[in-house]
Amino acid sequence: MAVHEQAVAARGDGVQPVHVSVRGVTRVYGDPVTGIRALAPTDLSLRRGEFYSVIGPSGCGKSTLLDVLAGLSRPTTGTIEFEGRVLDGVPDGIGVVFQEDACFAWLTVSDNITFGLRRAGVDPAEIARRLDYALRLMGLVDFATSYPAQLSGGMRQRVCIARTLVMQPRMILLDEPFGALDAQTRLIMGDELLKVWRETGATVLLITHALDEAAMLSDRIGIMSARPGRIIEEVETGWPRERDSRIAAEHSFGDITTRLWSVLRDESLKSVQLGGGR
Repeated sequence: MAVHEQAVAARGDGVQPVHVSVRGVTRVYGDPVTGIRALAPTDLSLRRGEFYSVIGPSGCGKSTLLDVLAGLSRPTTGTIEFEGRVLDGVPDGIGVVFQEDACFAWLTVSDNITFGLRRAGVDPAEIARRLDYALRLMGLVDFATSYPAQLSGGMRQRVCIARTLVMQPRMILLDEPFGALDAQTRLIMGDELLKVWRETGATVLLITHALDEAAMLSDRIGIMSARPGRIIEEVETGWPRERDSRIAAEHSFGDITTRLWSVLRDESLKSVQLGGGR
């Protein structure tokens, strides 16, 4: 059975409808002619409810792609559609988690998680309901009254993810959220992220440098070229939806990471020759 067919069979629900569509998107920083070309014409379709990761050499435009998907940056050319509507600014229904620790040091875990809800004027009873759900899902119940300085790096990232979850996004964008964590903590956080993905049913796009992380977490993986970046190949893993870090022991896990590196190696060498960039 082909890898794609295995994936469909594992999901048991056939191919899902397109949730996000990227068509011919470019991004140039500075002058449109002489500026830095971060993204070459890029096409990408994300299926509703899938877990999609993007890997690529340093400076290839991965974070730029996430920024335009989040509505934080406008594409120079091309269009992005989210739920059938052209993206114009920051849309409702998309949540973003960045690599940097974004916790407010002066707020407790609970107050950090509910910050956005309180600013939005959500009813206190609804805030309490969503907070209780997020604390339980992220394993933070015992730390609700703690401050960020009392938490490990991995737990602070859980708080950041929980703060995004309570806004009930239909798509979650993650930009290297575990980049500063040690290898063991990254695996545990990967398991937590998969649990969140299954529980919420959200479409997830993850930007990562780690090939093993991409291979473990994803339904599909997009490989970007050296700058100006574009998706040059996609790898479908074929994993079942009910998975965790133990899948790294599967023989096919090594096959997937080998395939990813075989493409990424040449692009990484090109990136070094270009001298990096955004």
